[in-house]
Amino acid sequence: MLKHKTYFNWSSGKDSALALHYLLQDKNYDVEYLLTSVNEHHNRVSMHGVRRDLLQQQLNIIGIPNGTIELPKQPTNAEYEKRMANKVQQLKADGFEYAAFGDIFLEDLKKYREQQLETLNIKTVFPLWKKDTKQLMNEFIALGFKAVVVALDADKLDKSFAGRLVDESFVRDLPKGIDPCGENGEFHTFCFDAPYYKNAVPFSIGETVYKEYDHQGAKSGFWFCDLLPH
Repeated sequence: MLKHKTYFNWSSGKDSALALHYLLQDKNYDVEYLLTSVNEHHNRVSMHGVRRDLLQQQLNIIGIPNGTIELPKQPTNAEYEKRMANKVQQLKADGFEYAAFGDIFLEDLKKYREQQLETLNIKTVFPLWKKDTKQLMNEFIALGFKAVVVALDADKLDKSFAGRLVDESFVRDLPKGIDPCGENGEFHTFCFDAPYYKNAVPFSIGETVYKEYDHQGAKSGFWFCDLLPH
């Protein structure tokens, strides 16, 4: 049976890591490329704030060919879509048929991704879709994945969660109403070890900083824990 040539939208975090784990075991898909959005001004993974050097170490350890979508300091949606389309067209020309994502239950986001890629004749696959997030988190920990919290929404979680290891005690300590996987944007992680990694990604914890963003008049604050590559 011929597998579908697939690229995976890699965030560097736990949901991506678990979704990729599922796909690597799926006989229908052949994941041949990992694609990450990087803010070229800050030289960090978009949303997560992980340093490019650390991302590259992680990707080298996984061993799948990879690349980035380079985004400006504060990209508009139109700019993001343009750069994404240019990259996807290159992948399409290289024979890629499917784009994979680690989304779990955000219907609007899934629909948006499907619509954007449909215009480029790329199909989508969501290995974690509609799975119970508490069960997913338990599975993530039980399988030996390891992740650390690198970013969090200051309106939903306090600074003490930044830099924490994702384990049973972390899940227990999450306040009521916070999704166990942070699927509503409550927190983001960096996955530094997984069953399919050649070895764990070496790093140390740096400082935690607070940043405020203004999006169309609405202000929001985030804590970022800086991870230092070794």
